[in-house]
Amino acid sequence: MSPALRGLARWSWVPLGVAAGTYFVTPWLLRRAFAPPQRVAEGTPADLGLAAQHVWLRSDSGTRLHGWFIPGEPRSPAVIVLHGWGGNAALMLPLAPRLHQAGFHTMFLDARNHGLSEHDSFTSMPRFAADLDVAAAWLRDHEEVTEVAVIGHSVGAGAAILSASRGDVVDAVVSVSAPAHPGDMMRRQLAAIPRPIVDLVLAAVQRVIGHRFDSFAPRARIGLVDAPILLVHGAMDTVVPRGSLDELAAAQPDADVLLVPDGGHSDLAPFQRDFAAVIDFLHRSTEVADACHPGCGHS
Repeated sequence: MSPALRGLARWSWVPLGVAAGTYFVTPWLLRRAFAPPQRVAEGTPADLGLAAQHVWLRSDSGTRLHGWFIPGEPRSPAVIVLHGWGGNAALMLPLAPRLHQAGFHTMFLDARNHGLSEHDSFTSMPRFAADLDVAAAWLRDHEEVTEVAVIGHSVGAGAAILSASRGDVVDAVVSVSAPAHPGDMMRRQLAAIPRPIVDLVLAAVQRVIGHRFDSFAPRARIGLVDAPILLVHGAMDTVVPRGSLDELAAAQPDADVLLVPDGGHSDLAPFQRDFAAVIDFLHRSTEVADACHPGCGHS
């Protein structure tokens, strides 16, 4: 081989080396870059005058999951409340008094890598859904629980749709601010980066989590859900714009829709003002409507 050819062969390994390095290093970088922010889990049900039980569950990977179980009326449905990306159960506790007054058992769950739950290698919508499945199974083992509903926020809402699309894991879904497609949402967040680089990043993300976005995106799964669904969205949401609500409603025409005029993405206060509609949906979708007592929350 001539010196020129030997030099060409030697330098041809450079792009291959870069590509290989990117292939193996990118997942590590993504796990670091997309790790959920750790917000302090302040507040407990006791702060709201509610008796609760610390519950510790095991995820499908063996990590410990934390939840608060607040008992409701005997022989009543339970509602799992699942936060979004970077949230935790404590941040969702403002919903507890209204749900308790309505007679529901409630489980406020910390997904893995959030709140008081243990950390795992990474977090994703499918893993949120797997954690939700574990909590639902725990509740169904209790004879005082007749049915299981879920209120999910953002990624937690997408996880609720995913779980419900796979069978009878939950009996009713309240989806709050769900993204129609996580890939589309990430493209919006990375809009300042050249498209080819974004494509590489999204491909690497899907490789890390072990699922293609199209396989678990809410707009692809919601049509498979047989349980009643209430889609709640803030008209002022800039993180997950209203277009996601429109896509999900189009994909599941039987879903109820509640648009909160001054609702953003993470602030619960505007949604609390319309929470009677959520309680009414849960009553209509579960057996608690037949056992409702004075002051239970019917609007």
